[in-house]
Amino acid sequence: MSIEVKNISKVYNTQLALDKVSFSVKKGEIVGFLGPNGAGKSTMMKILTGYIHASKGEVLVNGLNIITEKSEAQKKIGYLPEHNPLYLEMFVREYLGFNAGIFKISKNEVEKIIEKVGLVSEAHKKISQLSKGYRQRVGLAAALLHNPSVIVLDEPTTGLDPNQLLEIRNLIKEIGKDKTVLFSTHIMQEVEAICDRVILLNKGKIIADENLDSLKGNQEQVIEVEFDFRIEKQFINKIPHLRIANNVYDTTWELIFDTNLDMRSAVFDFANENGLKTLRLNTKNKNLESLFRELTT
Repeated sequence: MSIEVKNISKVYNTQLALDKVSFSVKKGEIVGFLGPNGAGKSTMMKILTGYIHASKGEVLVNGLNIITEKSEAQKKIGYLPEHNPLYLEMFVREYLGFNAGIFKISKNEVEKIIEKVGLVSEAHKKISQLSKGYRQRVGLAAALLHNPSVIVLDEPTTGLDPNQLLEIRNLIKEIGKDKTVLFSTHIMQEVEAICDRVILLNKGKIIADENLDSLKGNQEQVIEVEFDFRIEKQFINKIPHLRIANNVYDTTWELIFDTNLDMRSAVFDFANENGLKTLRLNTKNKNLESLFRELTT
């Protein structure tokens, strides 16, 4: 395994930030690390990359212990933290050359990485002159410069416009072809577009760790229906196999059923039996955002 996290706990004073977290990631996987604010994602990533120590547990990167073999383990990791730490007064090529010196890497590798992340047209500029999207590219270039086998990205697409999002998304997918990628994000569409697997963290504990297709495919049937009158939840709960009824607004309901049977006829029957007209009814796939909301609330 490229990443092995074993029973990691982290306590800040009396606050338990992580509670016996365990997971592993194999080479070639792109894994989305998700959770609401305060769930412990950034703490886990800092422990994984050796920036802080866990209170308990063990982290291995390519079989190397991140505490006892820190220097060697960190050579295997490329890390882009949430707040991209760039020297804005430096030129792009100068900054990457500075990083290459730290890792004792040939300056030829700088030109290769500039081309790989699409910075050729911006390499002569100061970092302060770059857009947010290009600054993220510089951060990715610095993370990839020493050719690590494990890439850890904390909120790499925050604050980007739609075009920049697409560019960084494609870059992450390209990186993931031959490296292990673990990245945190609040943008569910990015996870659905990029990831093979999702790890969902809530209140310091893992509450889901599944292949993305399986996680979505195993979910219940969802029907959205609009009636001609408002009704109380206690009445709509009489529909068979209904697990959750969400009043989206006014007379519109989102109904989640725990069966694979087509429940549209049951919704029509319910309306007729209660003197209601069905103004609109459609089925929809449960997306990752609704699943995230359901699991973390």
